[in-house]
Amino acid sequence: MVNSLEIKFESFKLTDEQFYQLCQDNRDLRFERNINGDMVIMPPTGGETSNRNLRIIQQLGIWTDKNQTGIAFDSSGGFKLPNGADRSPDAAWIPKKKWENLTQEQRQKFLPLCPDFVVELRSPSDNLKSLQKKMQEYIENGTKLAWLINRQDQQVEIYRQGQEVEILNNPQTLSGEDVLVDFVLELEKIW
Repeated sequence: MVNSLEIKFESFKLTDEQFYQLCQDNRDLRFERNINGDMVIMPPTGGETSNRNLRIIQQLGIWTDKNQTGIAFDSSGGFKLPNGADRSPDAAWIPKKKWENLTQEQRQKFLPLCPDFVVELRSPSDNLKSLQKKMQEYIENGTKLAWLINRQDQQVEIYRQGQEVEILNNPQTLSGEDVLVDFVLELEKIW
């Protein structure tokens, strides 16, 4: 089993522009940076996880097109969080107002904001504790609703601002609550 690789640069830190360029020059790799500037290289997912990610994005994208209150992103979208970390959730969403407040240049690079909604789908190579830590980071940086879908244990951890984590066992649907009004993620094809 291959886990993500974290590289610490003790004496060398990449600027935001250098990190962005590294990502552009190595499109076959997925990079993130934590709050300390340490780079995390994530291996590609297997076929099952990739298909399940597609199913999540598909449902979120259809709802976003119909609802028209925001913009949805897949796992290739990067976000520069307020704490300085660069993250790429498996799925994300921001209100249209946040998108409209970005310059054209900001839209072309890693978005300098934290998504209001994120989804992380645990793949067999993902460390659960690391994902849980990342979910907390999203909440601490402004995410209002986050779902950690853990197929291995048939559980979903729901993270919300100012609340304890809620754990659901084998739910069939998830509600977007007051963040993604009327959005319901059907989990049948995700499990």
